[in-house]
Amino acid sequence: MNSNSKVLALKYRPQTFNELIGQKVIAESIFNSIKLNKIPNAYIFLGIRGSGKTSLARIVAKALNCKNGVENLCTEDFCESCQSIIDGNNIDILEIDAASKTSVDDVRELIEFSRYKPTSAKYKIFICDEVHMFSKSAFAALLKTLEEPPSYLKFIFASTDVKKIPVTIISRCQRYDLSRVNSEELFEYLVKIKDLEKGRITDAAIKLIVKLSEGSVRDSLSLLDRAMLVENDGKELDLDKAQKIFGYFEKSIIIDLFSNILEGNEENTIKIYRSIYNSGVEPKIFLNEFLEVLYYLKNIDFINLDGTNFELNDKEFNQIKNISKRLDKKNILLLWQFTLNNLEKIDIIKNQNQFVEMFLIRFLHLKKILKEEKNFQNDFLKQDSSNNEILNESKTQMKQDPINQLKNIEQEEKIITKPDVKNKIENNQIKSFKELIEICDEKRELKIKHELENNLNLVSFKDQKIEISFNSNLDKTFVKDLSAKLLEWTSKRWIIAFSKEEGLPSIKQQKKDLKEKLNKKESESEFSKEIKKIFPDAELFKVTEDNKS
Repeated sequence: MNSNSKVLALKYRPQTFNELIGQKVIAESIFNSIKLNKIPNAYIFLGIRGSGKTSLARIVAKALNCKNGVENLCTEDFCESCQSIIDGNNIDILEIDAASKTSVDDVRELIEFSRYKPTSAKYKIFICDEVHMFSKSAFAALLKTLEEPPSYLKFIFASTDVKKIPVTIISRCQRYDLSRVNSEELFEYLVKIKDLEKGRITDAAIKLIVKLSEGSVRDSLSLLDRAMLVENDGKELDLDKAQKIFGYFEKSIIIDLFSNILEGNEENTIKIYRSIYNSGVEPKIFLNEFLEVLYYLKNIDFINLDGTNFELNDKEFNQIKNISKRLDKKNILLLWQFTLNNLEKIDIIKNQNQFVEMFLIRFLHLKKILKEEKNFQNDFLKQDSSNNEILNESKTQMKQDPINQLKNIEQEEKIITKPDVKNKIENNQIKSFKELIEICDEKRELKIKHELENNLNLVSFKDQKIEISFNSNLDKTFVKDLSAKLLEWTSKRWIIAFSKEEGLPSIKQQKKDLKEKLNKKESESEFSKEIKKIFPDAELFKVTEDNKS
């Protein structure tokens, strides 16, 4: 095949250590091990697709067998041994695909072949790609030979899934993890290839290719190949045209969509999504991009715009920065999980486009729920500006509070109801939380009593101040109602403050815990055990606490 007719990924496959992209440290380490004659029995190269695993395996094979020796490895005019490896016809270098040679019989055949010394090379080398595809029995058959191979035999394994490789195999190999190629280095490499091929593509379009390739050199070359095949009337291929070729859309569109979600604008949200879908973007790709925007919203404070990051441009960075200020970081995590759950379900849906539209509508309502929950807490922070005396008392209490409480101001709204002398509590005092519940029962304030027993955790109760934590079921008007009643019953203003401390379990929970404790204690008693012997099917129905002194 004429080299000019080859795809770029094959035409520019690295042939020497120096040509390897993004793996400089690993290349130097392997070269030094060969130079010092500290060659392991087996290498294993791990990394994503297109990171250079197979290319590195072939380079190592050439370095081990080069006729010029390791000090003078071929770089341009390749020797007979190196050239035969490049051409794939060296009889001492056996390259197999574990995806198609998975059985134990295939491995036994390979081991049998290894008994014979190399014909012309110094080492006989087995290069095994996607080694994780071997069966368990195939791995087991390989163990002994891998640990103590003949001096002329070397193994080189490559894999994208290390979790499927037995630890017993990995421990017998010298392991190298090939990293993704960073954006800046890959960009410079693609510009160099573009110039060699006399392509006409803007730097912005190449940066898009770098982003889409996700650190894979092979993917980036394949995308560059596609871009250079597009006729563009003699002009450079720009970013807009490249986006249409690759079915990509700018992140700013999703950011605009997200802004409409925050504003609760369902019509514009669906309209923007449909324009994205009509441009040729698959629903699953859209959800992945949506997840990415959520990631940036959560972590934008820890991201810097530099030359190695082509994920966000300046405009997108600032847009996300502004939106993130309007969101609670905890809520972003909930939205992330909600989106992730939908992404996992999208493959089982026939019409994925309709699925995403419904996802966005549900997302709008979920955002409203989160906003209402926040408003629920904010309702307790409202204040009556006309009541300066109470406001000053609140500020003083906040300064003295070591646990940085959220102060409830709404409780101190101006109470119109005049206290009835007949309803006042004796000595104007309520001394405990239990007494408060009893008074609510006596006064038939059943709604307040229900909230006190079911939705509150008491932290402290003293000096006309109640500190509580609460659950999401607490009624929004509870604090205002309780404050009014306490003023009515005691002729004193009470402060109800929210604490970060968990507090005591609710009365409801305490009763439940007591019931379980009594049941457990009784079920383990000698009396219950004797009953069980007589009536094996008997069940303990109810145990009551004996309050007699």
